[in-house]
Amino acid sequence: MGTVNCFCAETIIGAVTIYANEKALTGVYFGECLDATLKNAETEIIKKAFVQLHEYLNGSRTRFDLKLEYVGSDFQMLVWNQLKKIPYGKTKTYKEIARNVNNPKSSLAVGGACGRNPISIFIPCHRVIGSNGNLTGYGGGLHIKKHLLEMEKQYSNAANSSF
Repeated sequence: MGTVNCFCAETIIGAVTIYANEKALTGVYFGECLDATLKNAETEIIKKAFVQLHEYLNGSRTRFDLKLEYVGSDFQMLVWNQLKKIPYGKTKTYKEIARNVNNPKSSLAVGGACGRNPISIFIPCHRVIGSNGNLTGYGGGLHIKKHLLEMEKQYSNAANSSF
């Protein structure tokens, strides 16, 4: 993955740390960078990621267009690729994702893969909910998951009503 840099900035959902190598975004986590071995530098990729994150959070962006680079098990990669297909303002259940990866009994494993998502928000694991419609775990906390889903619903409804 090459040299990885990180940079933390405050957003409307709290502190977010973005990680990137010289080619791609490699991580987005809530809170400050705690890895003292990484260089704390706001590279061009990290700057672009924060611009796009702020645009997303203020409702002016519904898609990200940065190169992402991440590593996981074959199953995690399948799940994360499915998460990227969930449209802005929509949700899927863990069970639906399990069916989409041709493993219909793997809802719990899908939850585990969501919990290990290295690039939060850009790979939208916040759009995955329980079969009963309830919000379930989220690395940034359920309050952030709720905020992101409500924000997406609000902005997607506003966009749809402007036609």
